[in-house]
Amino acid sequence: MTEVERTNLSTGQTVSRLLKGGWHLAGGHGDIDRDQAIRDMAAFVEAGITTFDCADHYTGVEEMIGEFRSRYPSLAGELEIHTKVVPDYDRLGSVDRAYVEGIVDRSLARLGVERLDHLQFYWWDPDGTPGYIDAALILRDLQATGKIASLGVTNFNMRQLRALVEAGFPAVSNVLQYSPIDLRPEKEMAAFCRRQGIALLCYGTLAGGFFDDRWLGEEEPIGPFENRSLIKYKLIIEDFGGWGLFQDLLASLKAVAERHGATISQVVLRWILDRSGVAGAIIGATSTRHLAENLGVFGIALTSADRAEIAAALDRGPGLEGDCYDLERDKTGRHGRIMRYNQNQGRV
Repeated sequence: MTEVERTNLSTGQTVSRLLKGGWHLAGGHGDIDRDQAIRDMAAFVEAGITTFDCADHYTGVEEMIGEFRSRYPSLAGELEIHTKVVPDYDRLGSVDRAYVEGIVDRSLARLGVERLDHLQFYWWDPDGTPGYIDAALILRDLQATGKIASLGVTNFNMRQLRALVEAGFPAVSNVLQYSPIDLRPEKEMAAFCRRQGIALLCYGTLAGGFFDDRWLGEEEPIGPFENRSLIKYKLIIEDFGGWGLFQDLLASLKAVAERHGATISQVVLRWILDRSGVAGAIIGATSTRHLAENLGVFGIALTSADRAEIAAALDRGPGLEGDCYDLERDKTGRHGRIMRYNQNQGRV
């Protein structure tokens, strides 16, 4: 089996270049067998995927990881846990130090750790509800107390991230949606983060499973969809240019994959890992079913001809409008309407 690639954040902390995502375990993606999910975590760590992504508002996921650490003490020391602070939308107007520190302390307790390895921050309404910079600087203060090893951000746009950096927030990672059908990070964000030493950790790279051989040649699905990911990324496909253009892209990716004896998803993962500034890709795995396939990405080396063929397919579409997460941040828009904004339920 090919060894999992690893890289370092600017703090020197190591991450596996594929991260096990936790969003898919939080509900809305089918029934989850909790006991099996915890056993699966052990399989990922044993395979070399040792960085787990979770969040305060991914219902039950921090607790699952904490139970994994308790059940598998010999593997717990290999784990790097990335979690998040995302204050509920309805609480944004009253967020204070007690609220923020309460979320941090709850994550520490759920995970069963004395210090959070890496904590990423998001604020649902940075333009409409003041306070996100103050909240971020509270996290910086908590880092100084030893509760947090390093800090990052997620889903801010360029202007908002620049304001955080200029205020002194020491972000070393930026979790953002980045895939062949969502190139918004390449407008400004990726270059800014490179200059600041902020590593990109990408989600949505496989578009909720749409970047898969099984979708090549299929009629456009109209729903109902079996999980929230397919709903979300079908909207992204529509904004990318529609199902026809997406089929053209899949055909190009399949041609590249066949030259390498690979799958479409493997080619897409390799493509994103090769983008400048990308430290890793978060894979939303609810089981180990695709683990071997995902690991196969580390045995693929795309050629300049491969990348040119993919680029030509991407050039046929108009691409997504706006900056990172701007479409999703609009609560009244079709992307924003499917989001869940208060999963901490106003409690810490």
